[in-house]
Amino acid sequence: MGGMGEPGFDAVLCDVDGVIRFFDGDGVAALERAAGIEVGSTAAVGFAPANDLPLLLGRISKAQWVESIARGLAGRVPGEAARAMAEAFANAPFRADEAVVGLLRGVRERCRVVLVTNATVWFDEDLAELGLTDLADAVVNSSVVGSAKPDRRIYEVAVERAGVAPERCLFVDDREENVAAAVALGMTGVLYRGPEDLRRALAG
Repeated sequence: MGGMGEPGFDAVLCDVDGVIRFFDGDGVAALERAAGIEVGSTAAVGFAPANDLPLLLGRISKAQWVESIARGLAGRVPGEAARAMAEAFANAPFRADEAVVGLLRGVRERCRVVLVTNATVWFDEDLAELGLTDLADAVVNSSVVGSAKPDRRIYEVAVERAGVAPERCLFVDDREENVAAAVALGMTGVLYRGPEDLRRALAG
């Protein structure tokens, strides 16, 4: 990294879910406990690659995703309960980590910020709900570009949107495989576990 006041990056490429945005799973957990199944069962079905990847690549709608989750739960709970869990999971409330938002707003004063997210086709609406439509210079959404992390293509698009060389990009993500893919392209990678990880990285 560069010396004091000279960070070793000209752009911050930042993940969203697990870094900036966090979901409240209490409602789904309550339904799972009431139905007598293990808490987390709905998420396991919803995030299974067969159900999740088509959503993140923009190939299915929210309604179709809900249907796939309900089908996946149908063998364990009655159909009505499966549908309720699927709907609650797909529409779970969420919040932004204000500490991370503040750090990104601050660094944007001196370099470009690009959000790089495996997200849904309605992500722009979610960003507006969070009041964060002005958080970044660009958003690279897997469901729009048709490529999801850790696939190389989404990183290439992100670097292009950042407008700087990969070697001048700081990449932040909470998943090891996503960070490893960025590092393989020459970026500086930060495996995110909390705001302090980001704070240290931005300090250079």
